[in-house]
Amino acid sequence: MTTEKKALKIAVIGGGSSYTPEIVEGFIHKYHEMPIRELWLVDIEAGRHKLEIVGALAKRMVEKAGLPIRVELTVDRREAIRGADFVTTQIRVGLLEARRQDEHIPIQHGVIGQETTGPGGMFKALRTVPVILDICKDIEELAPDAWLLNFTNPAGIVTEAVQKYSKVKTVGLCNSPINFQKYLAKEYGVSEKDALAEFVGINHLHWVTAAYVGGEDKLPEMIAGQKSYSAANVTALDWDADFLNALGAIPTYYLRYFYMTDKMYADMAASLEKNETRADVVSRVESELFELYADPDLKEKPKQLEKRGGAFYSEAAVNLIYSLYTNKQDIQTLNVRNGRILDFLPEDASIEVNCVVTAQGPIPLPPQRVPEAIKGLIHAVKTYESLTIEAAIKGDRDTALLAMTHHPLVPSIEVGKQLLDEMLEANKAFLPKFFEAGSLEPA
Repeated sequence: MTTEKKALKIAVIGGGSSYTPEIVEGFIHKYHEMPIRELWLVDIEAGRHKLEIVGALAKRMVEKAGLPIRVELTVDRREAIRGADFVTTQIRVGLLEARRQDEHIPIQHGVIGQETTGPGGMFKALRTVPVILDICKDIEELAPDAWLLNFTNPAGIVTEAVQKYSKVKTVGLCNSPINFQKYLAKEYGVSEKDALAEFVGINHLHWVTAAYVGGEDKLPEMIAGQKSYSAANVTALDWDADFLNALGAIPTYYLRYFYMTDKMYADMAASLEKNETRADVVSRVESELFELYADPDLKEKPKQLEKRGGAFYSEAAVNLIYSLYTNKQDIQTLNVRNGRILDFLPEDASIEVNCVVTAQGPIPLPPQRVPEAIKGLIHAVKTYESLTIEAAIKGDRDTALLAMTHHPLVPSIEVGKQLLDEMLEANKAFLPKFFEAGSLEPA
């Protein structure tokens, strides 16, 4: 006797994103194992034009695949969420112009300008956390059993905010770990199921502390061989061999901002002068992509999407949904509540570690080894993240000042205050709580 699989309703918040064809392709590939009845693509009124373009492409992709998936486009978020089994978020509050400010303003003050860490990451979080928590209120009311899968950056901060301030079942995910897994399998010429890396840390601040290939840990060999690993949107700089050997771990490419700050900043400053910061590049790529998406003859994800960054995003997202749906109990690297996994962090902190994914949710696995040298940096950045969440919830400038000045990439209180004042003013339209009567306005 076979049990018929439940057909799913999935809502994609931020459905007008250029990333959407990625996840649609993933759902198409998995359809016969994970039948989707309805796929709702949701956006805001300001994003309606992009939603209609990318939504039409999604419908053509489904039609070409010959699948009975109903693709709905809407700016009514509640209609999309009602009765959903899974809700995914891929939003950018303030659109790419806000990202440009997140990158440009810090660089002008001699500080790393990046959208997921430092001052830029902080302001992306301040704009995003209230919006995500508002979405969660709708999920609590209209789809209380749904899983919220957050891919919105800064993913660790957003996931922790949801875990602390809502009842929604949530998991955060990032494409960085799946990229390393694929890199590991490719380097050793094995299938991905025969390669497994152990990750320790928090989102965009993790280290690989073991790299198993066929059951054998290849990490010492990889460190000795100095294999460099980076992502398309992060400048490739080789790690110092003596440093890696002493550390006994491979840092994620985002840690270049912390370990190679001077070189990374110099690259950013040069890019700013040429109008080639990551925000500038992404803006041009997005324009090209939507021109392609608008072609009525296009019925598949274009190869040019690879330039956008976020490689294997759809695979990570679809794998997670599939494992929750089927109780697969495989190992994936996710952003989850710490509990007592990392004993030097608060129990309610969001961490990024390997998990066994069950129908009841991910079960984090205690890492075999956490190098003593990395604990301080993780704790410092986690403190900044938790303060940022508190500032976003309260709209409190004092808490925001503490978050800003305690980030390791901010060199002084003076620079931190200057950045806070300027970036609050630049984001005034998105941060009304900071400017309400009784709140302290920037000096």
